Amino acid sequence: MEIPDGEIVVLVGPSGCGKTTTMRMINRLIEPDSGKIYLNDDDVTSVNSDELRRRIGYVIQQIGLFPHMTIADNIATVPQLLGWDKKKTSDRIDELLNMVGMDPSDYRNRYPKELSGGQRQRIGVARAMAGDPSVMLMDEPFGAIDPITRSRLQNEFLRLQEEIKKTIVFVTHDIDEAIKMGDRIAILRSRSQIAQYDKPENILLAPADDFVADFVGTGAALKRLSLATLSDIEWAQWPTADINADQSEVDQALQGSDKEWVLLLDEGKRPQRWLHQQDVEAGAGALSERGTAATSVAGPDTTLSSALADMLTADFSTMIVVDDDGAYQGVAEIETITTATKAMRAEARGENGGSRAEVPESQAGDEEGPGGRLKKAGE
Repeated sequence: MEIPDGEIVVLVGPSGCGKTTTMRMINRLIEPDSGKIYLNDDDVTSVNSDELRRRIGYVIQQIGLFPHMTIADNIATVPQLLGWDKKKTSDRIDELLNMVGMDPSDYRNRYPKELSGGQRQRIGVARAMAGDPSVMLMDEPFGAIDPITRSRLQNEFLRLQEEIKKTIVFVTHDIDEAIKMGDRIAILRSRSQIAQYDKPENILLAPADDFVADFVGTGAALKRLSLATLSDIEWAQWPTADINADQSEVDQALQGSDKEWVLLLDEGKRPQRWLHQQDVEAGAGALSERGTAATSVAGPDTTLSSALADMLTADFSTMIVVDDDGAYQGVAEIETITTATKAMRAEARGENGGSRAEVPESQAGDEEGPGGRLKKAGE
């Protein structure tokens, strides 16, 4: 098993299969009985164990902050062991606190008991990175916090990993977390035997055997959508008009389009309201006060699974895509997500060249809502 530089590799499997034991052999908290583990070109058993551990960041579920030490002193533990001077250590503390979204002026002198569970977990990650290790070990780091905080910390860490590009071995028992966090996943069976080691999408689409298929569980297609984002599909262009446009300007926007809805934008091109053709013809009140508020809005990095969930919740089969400033970019349609899912499956099977899914030709749009109302069972 080889772990590429700069990737997150997740060890996942049933309880007792040896995930944590395998990980702890890397920094020799558990000594291997046989075989070889190399960190770059060094056999870990040939390196002094204390020196080895200072080269490897370590984050655990219980966090393990020293309760009698300030946050700054907790983070400074490894730099001090490495012999860093006070200025370099202090600068590193501030850098890491900023990196994990905690203002140094507010948090340096606090104690762990003064922080929430999520904040303590951030400090645990910061401490693990303090010595700037090339490798980090993370043993169920988000397992002891509530689901909402866990999801937020997962997202924050993935954004952080885009900057730091550490090589990370991550242990979890949750296949959904493994799919979200891992560049690669190693599914372990009893006694740490590797059942499958591959990229998440390949495991979802082509499980190696029944054990892997059972462990992944049902809904593999939906799990696959959590790996793709709105930027991976084409966006339709719907008619748009300024929020202060008059009826003739809105009519002109609708002319030549197969859509029955126009999207009203403010001066910053930010979506404000959906206006149906009937709203335009009603002739009562300002156009900016008619129609439906444009609330289904997302950025291009939103996962297809999240976009689909929002569409189902809103009852409309469209999602407005905006840039970082909230300006309109296009409209993602549920038919396009369906097409994208088929394209992903075909790509994984080598049946196409990996092209992006095209916007299907549809007559989306009716009086129920932009893109049409999604019908529920029994309707």
